[in-house]
Amino acid sequence: MPIRPIVITGNPVLHTRAQEVTEFNQELRDLVSDMFETMDEAPGVGLAAPQVGVGLRVFVYDWDAEDGTPQRGVVINPTLELSETPTGEADWESESEGCLSVPGERFPLRRAERAVLQGVDLEQNPVHIEAEGWFARIFQHEFDHLDGTLYVDRLAEPHKSDVAGIIKERGWGVPDQSWLPGQDKLEG
Repeated sequence: MPIRPIVITGNPVLHTRAQEVTEFNQELRDLVSDMFETMDEAPGVGLAAPQVGVGLRVFVYDWDAEDGTPQRGVVINPTLELSETPTGEADWESESEGCLSVPGERFPLRRAERAVLQGVDLEQNPVHIEAEGWFARIFQHEFDHLDGTLYVDRLAEPHKSDVAGIIKERGWGVPDQSWLPGQDKLEG
């Protein structure tokens, strides 16, 4: 399956709540296959359908647990329950995250330490995952994409202003910009 272009902040699909998946067909299977290939080539640990220009509530993830166990899958029409998000300033070293739709940048962001993800897979089998730490962070980040929120939208000052300057400097923040993993060289 082909690698798909990843849309950059400013594309309306990234800033709009994605629609529930209602048809579990070959088109959805192809989308998910393309998303895995695109995520792997980028490389990333997660990718939501809106990031490849498709406004559906689907995301894929690939994370190795602390014990080395691979965690790779797809979640369709997810719900997410979170523990309380800590207050205070986010730590640059332990809480910085990036996003393939704001390529090459990383900023610190407070997230809940624990998350319970539920949804279905491609065969409409239930998915139930209890995650902690970075695995929980991945789920929160990808789930936000499905609600039209980028992690940079959640940043505190001065990071919010810093990223706004970067977006302006790079000419992002407008529709129809994307990059193709494996082909495009990105700044950052």
